[in-house]
Amino acid sequence: MNEKEKMELTEGSEYKIFSIGGRENMIETEGIFKGFISIGVDESGLLVELNHSHGDMGGKVRIVPLHAILAIDIINLKENSKKEDDKGVSHYVG
Repeated sequence: MNEKEKMELTEGSEYKIFSIGGRENMIETEGIFKGFISIGVDESGLLVELNHSHGDMGGKVRIVPLHAILAIDIINLKENSKKEDDKGVSHYVG
């Protein structure tokens, strides 16, 4: 990766997320990243479709609060298909 490239989570990519689970344990979430979600007023989280490693929970969607994330492993990175936003202002809304 060169210096100009920004690293970001991309929808459709597969990640393994380690998050706070309790005082003595950690939760591992492995699956496909589906996007971000707002939780209440001030909190956000990651939406992850769980893979088969979660047994009966496979295929279900888990919300991982951002403040609980300890580490993220990239399993399979999908190219970002998002188009670059126009940097110019086309009109004024007052």
